[in-house]
Amino acid sequence: MVLKVELINPMFDLHPELNDFYQQSPCFFNNGDKNMSDAIIKVTDDSFEQDVLANEKPVLVDYWAEWCGPCKMIAPVLNDVAEDYGDKLVIAKLNIDENPNTPPKYGIRGIPTLMIFKGGNVVATKVGALSKSQLMEFVDSSI
Repeated sequence: MVLKVELINPMFDLHPELNDFYQQSPCFFNNGDKNMSDAIIKVTDDSFEQDVLANEKPVLVDYWAEWCGPCKMIAPVLNDVAEDYGDKLVIAKLNIDENPNTPPKYGIRGIPTLMIFKGGNVVATKVGALSKSQLMEFVDSSI
């Protein structure tokens, strides 16, 4: 998929903090999980209960889709945070197009949606792309 820059620019007018992602992210125009860190796990409808709900560590789930520009923009941020928080937090990605059963159970209406689960329960939710500092603040306030 190729996005024209003129289609992306209005998004940066509304959210100028996202411009850094665009400038620094080699995976912005690529598949959102091809450049995924080894510290991030892929979850599916079938593995969600075991990988997320039954996990002993808190789990941040990124609900995303390949066609979603902001989802791709946040991918390198998630990679960085996964490396930084690897001992305290599991980061998981769930592709909503490939796994249509789980998102409705949690009221997912927009992507990217980030949810933090502890003890099998949702403890925090954010919708939209976040900078690294915003994501770290979100994680720190929730775990």
